Amino acid sequence: MISFVVIILASLFFSGIIVRTKSIASGRKGPGIFQPMKDIFRLLKKGSVYSETSSFVFQIAPSIYFASVLMAIMVIPFGKSEGIISFDGDFIFFAYILALGKFFSIISAMDTGSSFEGMGASREALYSLLVEPAFFILMGSFALFTGHTSFHDIFISLHFGSYVAYALGCLATFVLIMIAMIENSRMPIDDPKTHLELTMIHEVMILDNSGFDLGLILHASNLKFAMYGALIANFFIDTLPFYLTIPIFFAVQLIFAVAVGVFESFSARFRMNHNAQFIFALTSIALLIFFGVLMVIGKFI
Repeated sequence: MISFVVIILASLFFSGIIVRTKSIASGRKGPGIFQPMKDIFRLLKKGSVYSETSSFVFQIAPSIYFASVLMAIMVIPFGKSEGIISFDGDFIFFAYILALGKFFSIISAMDTGSSFEGMGASREALYSLLVEPAFFILMGSFALFTGHTSFHDIFISLHFGSYVAYALGCLATFVLIMIAMIENSRMPIDDPKTHLELTMIHEVMILDNSGFDLGLILHASNLKFAMYGALIANFFIDTLPFYLTIPIFFAVQLIFAVAVGVFESFSARFRMNHNAQFIFALTSIALLIFFGVLMVIGKFI
């Protein structure tokens, strides 16, 4: 329960810190940290408008997408405390409950009958497909390293005792950050501020969503950022006393949000045909982690 509450709290300011960081980097003061959440709350108070060409799938998809993210958050532990849901192999459940939400968001975009939204849905499906092996190889490597298959047991048993192990931890943090950027359709894969349909991915998928539904989709992105930040934080708080875990957790979330803002401020978006190569390269880094684990445990031949 602790992890669920702190992730919800972190999601309230995560996107605001990103926006504020990007504003400062460009020489502007920018809006307040809680302005994105105020915009979302305003949307949640409004009704949704549905096209006559869409079916019930378009109406239920935002709620299922949001619920899938909440369900995935329930699996994540917090230091020595288990998540609300914890069992052997729960990281597989984590990945595929997110995939269920992504599936409904994709078919929702196709349900509108818009060729632009269908194009964005196709790209979203491709990028999710390419990033999936990196996550499973990463978590499978740590499962092999610790001998456990649940998030809680993996993080509790994960102790870095050598320079190779520390390097593996840094690489794993990088992979999780990139997965978070890809899953949330951020730079350098996608630009959430673009208005050119031919280069949009996630934003073009939600062109027909409005009001309450749009608010759910936007806040789900905040929750996913905080969720991956929580996975990264668990690398550092698993052996610490409880009174230190919460400050360090929010410090990691703050650093993660600032890093996203700085990265988006000074990096250019990739050309569309380079995105797949970049995403699939994460699998190579995950394989490097796997071979490093084999080296640490003495099974590398």
